[in-house]
Amino acid sequence: MSEGNRRLVLAERPSGMVGPDTVRLEEEPVPTLGPGEALVKVRYLSIDPTIRTWMDDVAGYLPPIALGEVVRGSGIGEVVASESARYRVGDLVFGMTGWQDYVLAGEGPGAMQALPAGIDPVTALNVFGVTGMTAYFGLLDVGRIVEGDTVVVSGAAGATGSTVGQIARIKGAGTVVGIAGTAEKCAWLVDELGFDVAVNYREEGLRGRLRQACPKGIDLFWDNVGGEILDTALGLLALRGRVVLCGAISAYNDRGAAPGLANTSNLIVKRGRMEGFIILDYADRFPEAQLAMAGWVAEGRVKHVEHLVVGLAQAPDALNLLFTGGNTGKVIVEI
Repeated sequence: MSEGNRRLVLAERPSGMVGPDTVRLEEEPVPTLGPGEALVKVRYLSIDPTIRTWMDDVAGYLPPIALGEVVRGSGIGEVVASESARYRVGDLVFGMTGWQDYVLAGEGPGAMQALPAGIDPVTALNVFGVTGMTAYFGLLDVGRIVEGDTVVVSGAAGATGSTVGQIARIKGAGTVVGIAGTAEKCAWLVDELGFDVAVNYREEGLRGRLRQACPKGIDLFWDNVGGEILDTALGLLALRGRVVLCGAISAYNDRGAAPGLANTSNLIVKRGRMEGFIILDYADRFPEAQLAMAGWVAEGRVKHVEHLVVGLAQAPDALNLLFTGGNTGKVIVEI
């Protein structure tokens, strides 16, 4: 192949938002295919908040991205050459692609997964991918939703939050409340996705408006944001309320000490539970969730929206959208 492999590598660790000097565009030869490998042309990148945490030199469930290393992230690509019985030329496959044009897919741990025929790639990255799996297992297994629950979701207009609210409705929640950052997003949650109430956290009086929407307290709070919004919800927990910690996006760009939470003692008073989770722990059960999601999507009970950004070089700006609130639904880069 005459073309090279463009790669976005981590040039420096960001302080705050990803800036123009955070990543560097490099080009190197297309990877050489070896026995048992396939060459994958990357088509779509999944843009997820966790990518920003991997850019910091902080230990986590995966090691930080090394300086000079291609930015880590998942995506979907097309097999263009293969020396493996696992991969056929023309297959669309999902896995850790990184922010680059080409990646080698192997047969061992971390092997890429073929998409079933007829599945739209952007849908696969959204409700059938990590986003949908996170919503499904976080709500059912971690949150242990029960019929009649009052469910509140922060970051509700994002890919995961919007799916959480819809599954909560399917599972018989009594009231589903979304927290978002614009009037337009709040209207979308109620008018299109079936949330009962949506509140704009940028307006004053968030606590009072949540209390009005949840007069008996919050049975299940899904947290994508952390910080002040999490603290507000902790103060409004119902008896035996549950808090699912999915993300803390409000703090990902802040290297300073995060402000403390004032209402954690309410977990004692209300006999509540607050639990975090990593979706990789549920990887062997993904087919269970994907089957359920496929049925709900086909029935129109789960709707999804993708925010497409075109061009590999635009991936850093696409990542920043998650922190500025510039997206509605799942952010995907189309290469």
